[in-house]
Amino acid sequence: MRKIINSTYVSLDGVIENPQNWTAAYFKDEAAAYARELLFSCGALLMGRRTFDGFSRSWPAMEKATGDFGVRMNTLPHYVVSDSLRKPGWGDTTAIPRAGAVAELTRLKEQDGRDILQYGFGPVSRMLVRHGLLDELRLWIHPVFAGTGDPEELLTRKDFSGSFTLAGTRTFETGVIIATYVPAAA
Repeated sequence: MRKIINSTYVSLDGVIENPQNWTAAYFKDEAAAYARELLFSCGALLMGRRTFDGFSRSWPAMEKATGDFGVRMNTLPHYVVSDSLRKPGWGDTTAIPRAGAVAELTRLKEQDGRDILQYGFGPVSRMLVRHGLLDELRLWIHPVFAGTGDPEELLTRKDFSGSFTLAGTRTFETGVIIATYVPAAA
């Protein structure tokens, strides 16, 4: 059985959006090695429509700069939970309608193979938590206040909750802490 692993960058003030604006100073060799290990340990990517739109625009042009990391991002199977995606146009992409997403993601988890990686935390992540489908949450806590506070940019949401147990931590020289959580026992 495969796991779904969420990997999300978060600032000290809970910001998750536009990490390119506040993470670059902290992404050194240790972080790159960890990100590489995580990506190469997984066999598919899961995302929502907003993440897909951003990734599908940027990653195809990044292979030259990122080498085999970019190749892997572009060639892994991509699963996108979206009702509006008609022509994905980015590698091996499958659109999953929201109405059938829980059943389809449950089916994907039950298959043999490597784990499924999800970047960022949004509506799809909250759906995974609500339905007990998220197996690991890896928060990359950055020692910075991003300074934005728009509700769309924050990790927290009204009327959403979940309980987790700390499974491990990893600290980089830059001060970034990766806190790995698993769902708390019911």
